[in-house]
Parts: sequence; structure tokens; C-alpha cells
Amino acid sequence: MDILSLIGVVLGFAAIIGGNFLEGGHVNALVNGPAALIVMGGTLGAAALQTPKSVFLRAMRMFIWVVKPPQDDFEVSLKKILDWASTARRNGLLGLEKIAANEPNQYARKGLQLLVDGKEPEQIRLYMELELTSRERRNLEAAKVYDAMGGYAPTIGIIGAVMGLIHVMGNLADPSMLGSGIAVAFVSTIYGVGIANLFFIPIANKLRAYARHESHVREMLIEGLLSIAEGENPRSIGEKLKGFYEDA
Repeated sequence: MDILSLIGVVLGFAAIIGGNFLEGGHVNALVNGPAALIVMGGTLGAAALQTPKSVFLRAMRMFIWVVKPPQDDFEVSLKKILDWASTARRNGLLGLEKIAANEPNQYARKGLQLLVDGKEPEQIRLYMELELTSRERRNLEAAKVYDAMGGYAPTIGIIGAVMGLIHVMGNLADPSMLGSGIAVAFVSTIYGVGIANLFFIPIANKLRAYARHESHVREMLIEGLLSIAEGENPRSIGEKLKGFYEDA
């Protein structure tokens, strides 16, 4: 679990609510159903309209990465590569066949199977990099959905503010109706700007960071597989691949 994401969300919203309280405001003043409906509904609708279905659904699935990042770890992957290299050195590339069948990571399993099938190193690189590039592109496109929502939310908040003011202007003769209209006007703006800068834009940036991290780990995996295919010593492979994560 990514504790930093939870801390960020709690800290951001606590700062705003706490600041409102210190200024003499009340939490109830920031709670407004119509404003939330306008901002959230309008933002999701605009993002859905501009985004292809497959990209939008991928973005919704990737949301879990914010609190539960993908299980791509440099040290774990390096240990696997060194184990594979030792096995290949003892038993040949065919000795990796059983390991490939039991490997839970689909990407690593594909690479091991290419080794077992006796593909040339350049072919292995071509196949693996093609999938890596394609997946990274899809992930970055999905992250852009949250960027788009971060752009739309403040504007939708302004639309909510104008709607609230229209409601106020239409009920000037009835003072009892003025309060709710003004509340929707100002709270809509707060919701739009707040959710964009505390939620959508940070989520987009975090998803991009994890997408690039995943690709970086996979680049190390490719280099490890190519080194095994070329018969390099496991110790040499380890020293070479440490450069992928020592400064990470």
C-alpha cells in the first residue's frame, strides 16, 4: 500500500478544512450536495466524452495504483534474473522451461519462453520492447484522463457558481432563497478548484510515475534476459543490472 498517497489526501483536505475552521467557518458550510453533483457529474461527463471507451475504462482500473502500486520491484526482479541465469548456466536454456511455466508475471513468462524457444537476442529484444512500449503508451494515455478531469473541474465549478448566482438573481424578492443559491455558487468553485489540485492532477502524475517505473523495471528484465541468452556469468549480470536501481 502506498501510505504516501493516503497521507497526501488526508493532509491536503485537512489543511483546507482546518484553515476554514480557524477562520471561524463551519464544516457544514463546505458540504453542498448540488455543488458536488454539478462538479463531479460534469467533470466525469466531459472526460468520458473526450476519451475513447477503452482508455477511459483503463484509467478507472488504474485508479487502484494510487493506493496499491503495481508489484514491480527492482531488487525482486534482479534476484529472479540471477536465479534464471544460474539455472541456465547449469542446465542450459531448456532448464528454464519449468520456471517459465510457473512464473506468475506474464511479461517475464513471455521473455523466458522466448529464451527456451531459442530465439536470437535481437528477436527477444524486439518482441519484449514492442510490448513494453505499447503498455507504457496505454498507461500514459490513461493517466491523461485524470489530467483532463483536473482541467475540466475548475471550469465546471465556475459553471456551478454562475448557476448559483442565476438562482440568487431569480429569487431576490425572496430572501429565504438567497442563502442556498449563494452557497452553491461559492462552494461549486471551491469543489472544482480543490478536487482538481488535490485529487485529479496529483493522481495523473502518480500514475505516470508508476507507469514509467514499471517500464524501467521491464527494461532491466529485457537486459537480463539478453545477457542470459548470450551466456554471461550471473555475477557479471548482477553487476551490470544494479545500475538500473541504485539511484532509483
